[in-house]
Amino acid sequence: MKSARGKNRTVKNQRLWTIFFLFVCLCLIWPCTALGDIYRYIDADGVWHFTNTPTAKGYTLFLKEKKTNRIQARTRSFKAGPDIYDNIILKAAGAFGVDQALIKAVIHAESSFDPNAVSSKGARGLMQIMPENDASLNISNPFDPSQNIMGGTRYLKRMLIRYNEKLALALAAYNAGPSAVDKYKKIPPYEETQTYVQRVISLYSRYKSS
Repeated sequence: MKSARGKNRTVKNQRLWTIFFLFVCLCLIWPCTALGDIYRYIDADGVWHFTNTPTAKGYTLFLKEKKTNRIQARTRSFKAGPDIYDNIILKAAGAFGVDQALIKAVIHAESSFDPNAVSSKGARGLMQIMPENDASLNISNPFDPSQNIMGGTRYLKRMLIRYNEKLALALAAYNAGPSAVDKYKKIPPYEETQTYVQRVISLYSRYKSS
């Protein structure tokens, strides 16, 4: 016969499993919560404790958050960029034959529509143009929205042509450079680039349907 303590422990575990099951279901239904990795701790009485923010020793990783949840979270919390550059984007789309929704998605991912943005690697402006590409893209002032968008779209079109309109490869080349894509003959195994490609495609889908 089980002791009272054993019965209590069983009831506690059953309750905790129920709570944990509901918790996981909520994460799957609403991935935008992006709660992160889940950790487990078993105390001296055999009771399981779960948290996404372990603050004490003894917790071990129980459930790894999928990276796609972060992409879905950004997509679900999508907020369209300003329309102040729409006329320039439309002009660039017509000049180079690139979907205006794609141009806007790249701007969103690259600079969040900040014309004065400068990355840690030195990329500048709305579409984050590297200095060594200025001359070939007819850019004299990368912080001028018109020059930057026209130049960035020209470069994006070059990548689309180079990779036979395969969007994922073109975006990977835009982010990591065509030499990296040519080396691996696919999206390079760089976390930044893989996340970038997924994000731009998600944003592109949203802008195209809006």
